[in-house]
Amino acid sequence: MDSSREADAPTTSSAPPGGALRMLPLTDRPGWQAAGEISLLTRPAWEQTLDHLARSDEETCHLELSAVTFVDVAGVSALAMTAQGLPQGRRIVLEEPPATLRRVLDMFWPDLLSVEVMGR
Repeated sequence: MDSSREADAPTTSSAPPGGALRMLPLTDRPGWQAAGEISLLTRPAWEQTLDHLARSDEETCHLELSAVTFVDVAGVSALAMTAQGLPQGRRIVLEEPPATLRRVLDMFWPDLLSVEVMGR
């Protein structure tokens, strides 16, 4: 099942079992909620969601990441590449990302202005 299209599933902050990634659209602002692991196995769903964000007309898109339990460097790289490709004036707001995601962004993309990190 394509985990990026679970729009009818109930919203939950708990991570799905077994290293899965659940991507749900946010109901109160433009963006998505992620729960679970961002890894080699789940990268297609992650990248599909990032593609949706990039194609959106919204000036600001949110990624609520408080329930993400793991993110690999390739997952952070996909996020950074998406942000770098956004038109001027657009941004992605990361809400409560894992500390590792913030550290990898700071290490490899310290001047990435189109990503704002909130919380954690």
